[in-house]
Order: sequence, then C-alpha cells, then structure tokens
Amino acid sequence: MKSELKDLRNLPLEELIERARILVEAMPYINIFRGATIVIKYGGNAMIDEELKRTVIQDIVLMEHVGMHPVVVHGGGPEISALMKKLGMKPRFVEGQRVTDAETLDVVEMVLAGKLNGEIVNRINHAGGHAVGLSGKDGGLIAARKMGINDSEKGVSADIGFVGEVEEIRPGIISLLAENQFIPVISPLGVDETGQTFNINADSVAAEIAASLRAAKLVLITDVKGIYREPGDESSILPTIRVSEVEDLITSGVITGGMIPKVRGCVKAIMAGVSKTHILDGSVPHSLLLELFTDRGIGTQIIP
Repeated sequence: MKSELKDLRNLPLEELIERARILVEAMPYINIFRGATIVIKYGGNAMIDEELKRTVIQDIVLMEHVGMHPVVVHGGGPEISALMKKLGMKPRFVEGQRVTDAETLDVVEMVLAGKLNGEIVNRINHAGGHAVGLSGKDGGLIAARKMGINDSEKGVSADIGFVGEVEEIRPGIISLLAENQFIPVISPLGVDETGQTFNINADSVAAEIAASLRAAKLVLITDVKGIYREPGDESSILPTIRVSEVEDLITSGVITGGMIPKVRGCVKAIMAGVSKTHILDGSVPHSLLLELFTDRGIGTQIIP
C-alpha cells in the first residue's frame, strides 16, 4: 500500500487531476449503491487471464470498501475440462450441458468447491477484502433437482447425470455473512432431498440468488461485449433491452445459444424484484467499475 501511495505522488499533475475527476463522477453512484446487494457471476476469460483476475478482484474489494454488499458466484468450466483431460477423461456435452457421471462430479467438486473457490477467496482477502468461501451445499443454500434435457441431435430425452437446476435458494447464510461485512464467494453446487450433489449452471445460480435477495443488480461477467443486434457485429451492440423485448429477440435469432439462459435468468431476477441486470465483457479491465460507477457504462443492461 505504501508503495502504491508513493507511485501516486510521482504521477504528473494532469493525470492526478483526471483521477480526481473520475472519483467525482463516481460519487453519485457510490451514494446510490451504498448498502445495496450486487450479485456478480464471475466467469469466462476474466477467471483465466492473470491481469483480468487482478482487476476483477480489485473491483469487488472496492465495492465492499464503499459500503456495497457484493455476492460472488463463480463458474469454472474450462478448468474442469482441463483437469478431466489430465486425468484421461473426455468431457462430453449435450445441448451445452456437461454430462456429469459420478466420476466427473468428483472432478467438478474438486475444481469448483476446492481449487477455484479457495483461490478467489484468497485473492479477495489478499487485496484487502473479507471473503468467505461457500458451495451451495453449505447451510442448505441451494436445494436442487435433477435437470431433464432433450438431445436435439438424437431427438430423444437425454440423461446427463448429476446436472441439476435450482429448486430453492435458502439465503440465510448469505445474509448472515453480509450483515457481518463478509463477501460470500459461492460455487454452483446444490443438493436434493436425499443429499445427492448436483452440478448447476453458474449463471442460473447467480440469477436465482439475486432474485432471492432482491438484489439491486445482477451482473454477469462474460467473454462478449454484450448482446448484438447483428450476431458477431460488435458495432451493433444493444446497450439496453427491456424484459418485454426478450422473447421476440430470441425468436428472431438475435439472442442465441448460451446467451439464452443468461438472458432468461436476468428476466427471472427482474421479475422477482432485482432492479437491473447487466451482461459485461470481462476482457475489459475494471469492467465492473466502468458499469457501476461511470456515466457511460458498458455491455448490455436488461431492465423492467
């Protein structure tokens, strides 16, 4: 910290003035969101690239320091696939869902609830925050049920193993941590009434948690700049989409593939009382701060 302050003293006056201007611009947003719960789904390249990891963690810690209550839900698909390959296992997917047999579930738990969760918690704490790691199994946080899915290629129902969907969120443990100024960092695992563990899509978990907490915002960090009017054309990004427009955009092919469950999760969160949802490009350094604390913002917001 002392070295950072020394570096600031050595900056040219013009750069210091610009930094002061940015702080002034951020002040109204800090006042608006002080005490607010912000649910962040952390995933994509921002979990792999070291510099992006650093900036995302800094953003989350700053949110805590200015009085917000960030709740982090993380994915880990690339890391799971990488470990499976090291162990001689072949990742398989049906309709974008990982086929999760008992052996694969062991790897999923090892990566999500172990390695990645612990790494994120450690990075937040090292950066000056106060984080606690959880899985959806802790405190009965996520009640799950087995997901049914259709294999469009084969035209039949497919059994993809221990892949679940959220049946209920029991947010007591999250509220308890937030009341004591801790940042919950949650891996997307849940259990059913028999105690069976399920792997659940992290976007869906983040949306359900945001809905249960009536969060002020749900932010999904992804690998794209937002939703494009013309698929693949970054110049056609849609800065704002209203809930009433979503199904038409899906039908017309504007929202496709893996973006569909993300957007529908955003809609569900809004219908449950979340004020705004955002889909951000995690490859942009400090994308969270740019969205939350500047006049311009980035990405696509979905609003009532």
